[in-house]
Amino acid sequence: MGIFTRSVVSRKPNESMRLFVTAFVGVVFGFLIGLCFPKLSLTKFSLSASILTAIDFKYTEYTKLGPSSSTRVSHPVGNNGSSANVTLKKIWVPSNPRGAERLPPGIVRAESDLYLRRLWGKPSEFSGNFTILLFHYDGRTTEWDEFEWSKKAIHVSVRRQTKWWYAKRFLHPDIVATYDYIFIWDEDLGVEHFNAEEYIKLVRKHGLEISQPGLEPNKGLTWQMTKRRGDHEVHKETEEKSGWCNHPHVPPCAAFVEIMAPVFSRDAWRCVWHMIQNDLVHGWGLDFALRKCVEPAHEKIGVVDSQWIVHQSVPSLGNQVRERCKKEWSIFQTRFSRAEKAYLKEINSTSH
Repeated sequence: MGIFTRSVVSRKPNESMRLFVTAFVGVVFGFLIGLCFPKLSLTKFSLSASILTAIDFKYTEYTKLGPSSSTRVSHPVGNNGSSANVTLKKIWVPSNPRGAERLPPGIVRAESDLYLRRLWGKPSEFSGNFTILLFHYDGRTTEWDEFEWSKKAIHVSVRRQTKWWYAKRFLHPDIVATYDYIFIWDEDLGVEHFNAEEYIKLVRKHGLEISQPGLEPNKGLTWQMTKRRGDHEVHKETEEKSGWCNHPHVPPCAAFVEIMAPVFSRDAWRCVWHMIQNDLVHGWGLDFALRKCVEPAHEKIGVVDSQWIVHQSVPSLGNQVRERCKKEWSIFQTRFSRAEKAYLKEINSTSH
């Protein structure tokens, strides 16, 4: 802008006259062009106005409709100016998932999966019988590259978190709904004597909704229920220390598996996922509450003996973490007890 101002000030008189003549000729020429093509300009203007009016009218009518109302709108269609009745109906489907009521049901996909999809060619719907999802709490993701299967696995890394923190956030029931069973295992398990395909066959055979492989009796054993029995395919109850079980069908004598290597059916996991607390990440106490998610629990929770694992007991918890685990167990028990009492109180008050 400074250069332009300076050039105007330094302009000579004859240059000013030349600019004036040029501007006058341009105005006259433009006026003559307008006289020659008045029809063209008016037609363009009318066409533009017609299109804008139709679009604006259609949008206004659409936004005025209620969730289930409809209206008929007549507007020009085609070059001949003919009219056609178009029914506009705003979609509202209360049975759709929350937030998707405005979508036609046929386009709604309420569930997802963890299948890896090809980026070219024709993608395969399934990537084998199992999908492996590794949760890395130490940030060491590349160390697993030495295993061929790890290259096809899904890796999620968040430092200093537990598997139940991950499970609550990455294994929503609608995400894993296409899987029949969900294995949520610790990293310190020896699987030399374990075959997942055979395990699933036994789980189905014995009707187990929540299960775990038997543990090698001589290493890393806490509960008698999870101890492997060499003469069984599956067992569903045991005898514990005196006073530990007030009934033979309650944990830890029955309806019980540990949180180190549980396997859930799709339906059981949907219930268990909702029971996991967002702020209680260690999972202590969950094993005693799993029976709330299946019925009868002493029949549908059990240990598979013929497919067993070894708990290698790699020390990973310091004293501070262990104290927090115990604290979370106490908090979880208190919450569950209060929730049950509140529910029973509400039911009793409404029944009178």
